[in-house]
Amino acid sequence: MPDSVSCADTRLDAHDALARALARAGHTADIRAMRPMADTGLAHTHVWLSRDTIDWVARLPKQSQMGLPADENLAYQAACFARASQSGHTPALHGVLPPTPELPRGGLLVSAVRGRPARLPEDLPAIAEALAAIHGLDVPLEADRPPLHAPADPWRAMREEVARQAEWLGHAGLSREARARIESELAALPEQLPQVPGAGPRLISFDAHPGNFLVTGSGRAVLVDLEKCRYGLPGFDLAHATLYTSTTWDLNSRAVLTPAEVTDFYRHWRRAGGATGDTSSLLACRRAMWLWSLTWCAKWQAQHGRDRDADAAGEDWSAELSDDALVAHVRERVDHYLSPAVIDRVRHELDDLRLALGD
Repeated sequence: MPDSVSCADTRLDAHDALARALARAGHTADIRAMRPMADTGLAHTHVWLSRDTIDWVARLPKQSQMGLPADENLAYQAACFARASQSGHTPALHGVLPPTPELPRGGLLVSAVRGRPARLPEDLPAIAEALAAIHGLDVPLEADRPPLHAPADPWRAMREEVARQAEWLGHAGLSREARARIESELAALPEQLPQVPGAGPRLISFDAHPGNFLVTGSGRAVLVDLEKCRYGLPGFDLAHATLYTSTTWDLNSRAVLTPAEVTDFYRHWRRAGGATGDTSSLLACRRAMWLWSLTWCAKWQAQHGRDRDADAAGEDWSAELSDDALVAHVRERVDHYLSPAVIDRVRHELDDLRLALGD
């Protein structure tokens, strides 16, 4: 296999390990070159694999955001790609590289997507259509939903997940004002959502922020990061695609949306065949997804200074796993989102959307 890897010495060993893993999997002949991709995420390293036919991307986990051991994490992510790819809006899965001592978390091989970062607001309709296609997939019988997370009550499960993350609020160095505002919003989450016919769990991404989409030359939006899929409420995805804390996260797709643009996005999703959902439930999901993001920020703030997990097992937010520039970017965004002024901004937007979507 030709060696075209040119990266820092700290990554060279990992790419050599990948080359050996590919050889063991029988891909020595069909891969012409390996090119490390920019370090843009806290969960994976990506390597572009040039092939004589369709190029692939190797996704090498830095950690498991689902808190799973290496083998289970790969099985979970493989199921995410295998199921979501039926929508036509995600990469296809081509193989799994099992964990080894030199590649302790293994990797996935998926189709490479040639496209540009999403541009907002112009690509919001394409993103809405991609999510509607994923949400419209048939939901398997309960016994066939594992290994994906499939809680009996997705709303309750989300409340519990947010509450667990909220335990880090006291360890994140928040201002008194910021913590009081977040705790007030947490208390405002309803215990239950209205029972609406047809509003049951669907396959959702749970990581649908715009930076995770590429837009092809034909205008099709492709969701390229799939590791946290679950059977839950589509409103979580719609929120993650349009919240201020999502649309200003990624430098390549950064934008501040107006309430009118967000309203149009929700309506386009409905027209594209998105699963049904009453406005009050969609807005409750939006508040919950925002609070999930804020409490995640507090958790990251408290944990990123730790040493990396030498056992390479489960969740690991250590800054040692990512480039300094990425860590600096995340730190700046986390500080921004946890500021009282930005918390107030999103609170006010929720009020505006309640009026706009009240039809």
